[in-house]
Amino acid sequence: MNDFQVVVDAVHKGDIKTAVAETQKALDKGADVQEFLDKALIATMDDVGENFSKGITFVPQMLRSAKTMQECMKLLASSFQEGAVKSKGKVLIGTVKGDLHDIGKNLVAMMLEGAGFIITDLGVDVHPDKFVHKAQEIEPDIIAMSALLSTTMPSMPLTIEALEKAGIRDKVKVIIGGAPVTGKYAKEIKADSYGSDAGASVNLAKSLLGLS
Repeated sequence: MNDFQVVVDAVHKGDIKTAVAETQKALDKGADVQEFLDKALIATMDDVGENFSKGITFVPQMLRSAKTMQECMKLLASSFQEGAVKSKGKVLIGTVKGDLHDIGKNLVAMMLEGAGFIITDLGVDVHPDKFVHKAQEIEPDIIAMSALLSTTMPSMPLTIEALEKAGIRDKVKVIIGGAPVTGKYAKEIKADSYGSDAGASVNLAKSLLGLS
């Protein structure tokens, strides 16, 4: 049995109180932070994402698990800063200009964080220039854009054009997603790939960075 099984079960159930208490207990006992992250959180969220993709787990359950994981991650934050935990990479994420939807974007961000990525979330209605300026500042490995309205999808190629003009497009991978977005559209606008759902986005991010 996994040494952190109580935490694993709590994250699956979305039991924040138990998960946080057990995470703190594990840290107080001197648990290896990287091992805890890998076995208790990343592996669990991989399972949650896979179950979501298979239709076994649904959005409300997935959100509860992701929120639980996120609360546990807060206790590990100092370890990231001290270098005790190795991140998978940096992701800059946001919903594009003109679009105020954030549930899908938030879920992808939480799932990526649970998979060991460092997330910078720009929120909603993000202008192309804001993506560019933040990318220049933090130098992310991936820029993830979301659009839930077909009328806001044109902001995606505009953002990619802005990255090209700034001379940083070739330094980042660009992934897009959202209800009206398709793989075909990703190719048309020269994005690197398209995530069909939150679980798929995690696998996609790992694949783009050669982690899986």
